[in-house]
Amino acid sequence: MSSSLTNHQVRLAKRPEGTATRENWKFTTEPVGEPAEGGVLVKTLSLSLDPAMRGWLNDAKSYIAPVAIDEVMRAGGVGRVIASKNPQFAVGDTVYGTLGVQEYILIPEDQIKRNGLVKIDLSVGTITQWLNVLGMPGMTGYFGLMDVGQPKAGETVVISGAAGAVGQTVGQLAKIKGCRVVGIAGGAAKCDWVVKELGFDACIDYKAGAGAVREGLKTHCPKGVDIYFDNVGGEILDAVLARLARKARVIICGAISQYNNANSMPGAGPKNYLSLLVNRARMEGIVVFDYADRYHVAIAELAGYLKDGRMKSKEDVVSGIDTFPEALNRLFSGENFGKLVLQISNV
Repeated sequence: MSSSLTNHQVRLAKRPEGTATRENWKFTTEPVGEPAEGGVLVKTLSLSLDPAMRGWLNDAKSYIAPVAIDEVMRAGGVGRVIASKNPQFAVGDTVYGTLGVQEYILIPEDQIKRNGLVKIDLSVGTITQWLNVLGMPGMTGYFGLMDVGQPKAGETVVISGAAGAVGQTVGQLAKIKGCRVVGIAGGAAKCDWVVKELGFDACIDYKAGAGAVREGLKTHCPKGVDIYFDNVGGEILDAVLARLARKARVIICGAISQYNNANSMPGAGPKNYLSLLVNRARMEGIVVFDYADRYHVAIAELAGYLKDGRMKSKEDVVSGIDTFPEALNRLFSGENFGKLVLQISNV
């Protein structure tokens, strides 16, 4: 059956300098094969579009190998098993894993673990929720806050990129744990949403003019910032460092404001880093893959919050594999509102 199918793929044609454009990608097709013994064939339903994807395009040492030229673009996603010669997966199973930006993926037995292929339960959450709160962004937010941040009730938590995939999970989780939560987001609509819908105590609109973040932190964090969850880097990171409380924890999750620098490097480091010394604070990075053996713990807890209404999950869905180049760039222009998802197929 699968031999009659055609797989449409997006591959890296050349490494971008600055913002990736359509010219950095090439669209290819190839026939879909049958799985070998122990393998599975998965049809892609939806893919997660994440800021980290821009970093994977750089030919530089990182926590994961860069995407190679001519390689299918790496992406996590949800799919459906349409052929299987592996007893752990049945035809019709819904799965999560590294599927790539393509319509189908043939995964041999020895690659199943490497691709992180696991069955997921759609009675626990929708496909888009499995790419958001129950997926990689949710895992990043959960372990970044709980393991690195170690929140205590009554502490003040500040989150940049508050309306994004990771930010929305961190903020809601911090509120559940009894913290005061201040978001930083771009635009009045996003700020209103995180306060009125997600229950943040306040939100600072960084687009409200020069000095908006600095003044907002003075107003909403009069006793300083106990935990800062950083998704953006740059000037906002510097502004928060200047407001740290004693023994503060700074969680470095990402630096989306820096990813499209033409030299492919994250840019200058923080100017106010000596605040860490003065306040006996610490700054620590979070790479979600380090916590893979504990994902099930976070999923169980977060799924419970979704079910009882203490946590909400907002996704921004774009359709069609051909829209991938422009859809990915929505992350860096701030156009997305919620977790950005690329829907490849709805069947």
